[in-house]
Amino acid sequence: MGATQTQEEKFIHMTQEPVPHLICELAGPTIISMLVTSFYNMADTFFVGQVGTSATGAVGIAFSVMAVIQAFGFFFGHGSGNYVSRKLGAQEFDEAAKMAATGFVSAFIMGLVIMAAGLAFLDPLCHMLGATDTILPYARSYLGFILIGAPYMTASLVLNNQLRFQGSAFYAMIGIASGAVINIVLDPIFIFVFHMGIGGAALATIISQFISFCLLIAGTRRGGNLRLDIRKFSPSLERYKIILNGGAPSLCRQGLGSVATACMNLMARPYGDAAIAAMSIVMRITQFAASVMIGFGQGFQPVCGFNYGAKKYGRVKEGFWFCVRVSTVFLCIMAVCGWFGAELLVTIFRKGDPDVIRYGTRALRLQCISFPLVGWITMCNMMMQTMGKGVRATILSMSRQGLFFIPLVLTLPAYYGLFGVQVSQPISDVVSFLVAIPLEIGVLREMTREMRAMEMEPGITT
Repeated sequence: MGATQTQEEKFIHMTQEPVPHLICELAGPTIISMLVTSFYNMADTFFVGQVGTSATGAVGIAFSVMAVIQAFGFFFGHGSGNYVSRKLGAQEFDEAAKMAATGFVSAFIMGLVIMAAGLAFLDPLCHMLGATDTILPYARSYLGFILIGAPYMTASLVLNNQLRFQGSAFYAMIGIASGAVINIVLDPIFIFVFHMGIGGAALATIISQFISFCLLIAGTRRGGNLRLDIRKFSPSLERYKIILNGGAPSLCRQGLGSVATACMNLMARPYGDAAIAAMSIVMRITQFAASVMIGFGQGFQPVCGFNYGAKKYGRVKEGFWFCVRVSTVFLCIMAVCGWFGAELLVTIFRKGDPDVIRYGTRALRLQCISFPLVGWITMCNMMMQTMGKGVRATILSMSRQGLFFIPLVLTLPAYYGLFGVQVSQPISDVVSFLVAIPLEIGVLREMTREMRAMEMEPGITT
């Protein structure tokens, strides 16, 4: 009864607190989580960069596999988490708990499948992802460790997202950020003190991820959150349809991100290890800058889910436009800083290689051109996915790194060489921005019609 009372109090807070204040309150911990996570990804690249250019390229190769692991983690995490937030908004607590357990167990099983398949075909996998003969030994060493951690890495992402969607971003932050800090500490110890090289960086990653996993489980037992209870694992066709609808956009976004990275590495491979390393560095830098915007948007998702489930559509729209304004201004500032500081930023990661610096500087500046548009694309996608608009959210999530980027990166290098690889993402961002406009307008109009219909009914507030 006590837990139920706390959940009811959380419902009141999520549906009555002023929207901008509520989003900022929830966004603070998620921004910290995203920043720390991005920072430790950059730390991996930095420490590995001290080993050599080929080792740096191997991190870029491994990123594709990590993106697949993340894809399934987000698939089950968002697919179950979106539904959980809507059910909590509708005050259906038992059904929310069953979905939470189903998402968690399913993700762990999928992680076991990824681990087994990856380890069985490790060398062919590295070649397929674009590893050169000089990069292969590093990629093999790095991925061998990463794959071992796949089961609890996928499950951790589910717990993290479910906590966020319940409005408990603080507990999600503790789990993710603690693991990230531990990874940063362990990286130089394993790489340089124990002389494990790039394998040490991967070992540090999976150890820190396991600690995060344990802390996130502890977070489900506090703050009125749904207590993780695997006895409530209730697989059914209906529940998996719901997970598919809510998680497909994340699976497509992350999965296609993995394919896109592999394609980028393959098209950059003719220009040597320096080109692959440069694109890997630029990817880390842009992800770090975008992490603040994404963390801010993640503060909006539970607000969106709770209020959409409670039929408070006016609050959903207010939160969406608030996030679009803030994220666009922030990304404009980041784009200006990135343009003028491009050479310095790339040099931090690979000081002794002029080719990496030259390639990376141009690639980063090109991405800064379209960077301000990413806020609109991301917020539209988050809103549609949280509301359960699966088809439209999936189309948009596929566009940026799938429908547009992959064809561009596979064709433009034939005409423009390495410049074609570097310019593919900015062009894809512009086209994805244009696609997002009519999709989002349709969703906003639907809510407006719902609001008008409800205003005709006495005693209902939207």
